[in-house]
Amino acid sequence: MHRITVSARVNLSHLFWLRSLAIIGQLCTIAFVQLFIGVQLPLPAMLFVIAMEVAFNGVTWLRVTQDRPESNLELFGQLWVDLGALSALLFLSGGTTNPFVSLYLPSLAIAAAVLPWYLTAWLAAFAVACYVLLGFDNVPLNLDNPANLFDYYRAGMWVNFMVSVCLIVWFVARMSRALRQRDTALGDAQQRLLRDERAVALGVQAATVAHEIGTPLSTIAMLTEELRDVARTDKGLEPYAADLELLDKQISLCTSALARLRSRASSTGARQLVSEWLGPFVEQWRLRHPHVKFELLDNGPGDFALDDTVAVGQILTILLDNAARASRDFVTLRAYAAARAGYVDFEVCDAGPGIPSSLRASLGAAPVDSTQGGHGVGLYLAFSSAARLGGSIELNDVTPPGSASGEVSGADDETSVGAITGSAMRTRRARGTRAVLRLPAKQVKAGQANSAAAREGAAPAGSEIGSGEGPARPDAA
Repeated sequence: MHRITVSARVNLSHLFWLRSLAIIGQLCTIAFVQLFIGVQLPLPAMLFVIAMEVAFNGVTWLRVTQDRPESNLELFGQLWVDLGALSALLFLSGGTTNPFVSLYLPSLAIAAAVLPWYLTAWLAAFAVACYVLLGFDNVPLNLDNPANLFDYYRAGMWVNFMVSVCLIVWFVARMSRALRQRDTALGDAQQRLLRDERAVALGVQAATVAHEIGTPLSTIAMLTEELRDVARTDKGLEPYAADLELLDKQISLCTSALARLRSRASSTGARQLVSEWLGPFVEQWRLRHPHVKFELLDNGPGDFALDDTVAVGQILTILLDNAARASRDFVTLRAYAAARAGYVDFEVCDAGPGIPSSLRASLGAAPVDSTQGGHGVGLYLAFSSAARLGGSIELNDVTPPGSASGEVSGADDETSVGAITGSAMRTRRARGTRAVLRLPAKQVKAGQANSAAAREGAAPAGSEIGSGEGPARPDAA
């Protein structure tokens, strides 16, 4: 992704280097015509003009190094100085009879590329006025051999044409590339802003729902407790005692999820080693899915630490929940150092039916309604959280080991990484989905990570993630 730059700043840097090349070209031209062609030029006056250009260019360089954008009036002044210096040199070397008089045109082309039309019009008027004045008043060229004037003029016009073409092509091409990069960066920033706005809107909705269902949950919990008390003495309710016990546990999960939602708004995760955090996190997740055949293939690198384990746990919970819904018979998790330095990959695989190609481009960009009733909010939040952490999520179809043809069990009505599919895809051979969460991680020594966690009072890994059906669910909204 390109860094967003102010086009004026790029323009000023380009003007500095163009003026530097122009100064070198002016000195070389003066030396050549003085020594080899025999033109007697007013050297003191011309060198004084060039010295003023050098001084002004030095000030321009100081301005380029400052970390603040330039205005159009500043660029207007820069080009006005260039046109004034060119006019002074032309006045001292023949005026309009100088073959380099058409160098006005590259400067005006640059002005048209970087300035508003009204400022460009002022520069054009200034250049025309100087050209007219140079036709009436100038210092004539003093040639040792005036008979060769036409040959010298033709050679100078050829050099002038080549220089003008090179300047215009170089500057305009560079400016066009800079503007394209800026437009690309602005487009990426707008996409990130839109994604963040959607995530914030979903967060506000989640907070509103949490506030609204608090009282109904309390009422349901109170009634459940009363029914359990009655079931102890009423033989008619005794067969429902196990159901009431299960209902009470589910209510506890909901209330704990609401409590975590409130606490996460004011808390951040502590830095922990991947290898130390991943094991307890997985144990907490398996408590919610005891019937899923799950395997942790690798605890991850022992020398990488995550800065925000709460956010990482939320993303992994969404991916693992989706994989569990797609295929309860095969879910794996593996963490390893990514090929890109400073990154860690978390790979979640399932044996589900895969992702329809029609939905692949939309996943993560916006909530997607599946044919089975899910809304795809979980994946959208996972993609948004990964981007906020500086990472990414990749979804690919794979053929898991031991996959067989026939219907894949365990896919409910939730939108998931492997379960977003229609009924037409249920009977085809299971392909499986591979979700790779790639996040930046800091490479540290184990002792440093432990001491940092102790200083920050880090909570046990997974304590805020993995228990309850909280906002980490794919379709919590």
